[in-house]
Amino acid sequence: MTKAKKNEAGFEKDLEGLEGIVTALEEGGLSLDDALKQFEEGIKLARRCEKALTDAEKRIEMLTKNAEGEVEAKPFDESAEPPAKPAPAPRAASAPPHDLDEPPIVEPPEEDEDELLF
Repeated sequence: MTKAKKNEAGFEKDLEGLEGIVTALEEGGLSLDDALKQFEEGIKLARRCEKALTDAEKRIEMLTKNAEGEVEAKPFDESAEPPAKPAPAPRAASAPPHDLDEPPIVEPPEEDEDELLF
């Protein structure tokens, strides 16, 4: 059996078990001790189901935009890291570059010698 088929069978089995636990807990006929045991088992099954769904999602083709801005299908590369955030757009040529950690330098307006206060 291939790994994908085994994971699918495990997911289906875990999901059925989780549904049975939910039904038993909703009916309310369990003792407190049995209800806690069922709840703990349900949490384990829910986590396994979530992991199986996350793994399946990673295998689905990711849609990405190419350099021309067109959407194209790209298969997920399991060995690659998730795509990095796009680089910020370059600044306009008229805007002077400055470090974002430091405020821009603002030159005071030139003073007219006739209007000096002191």
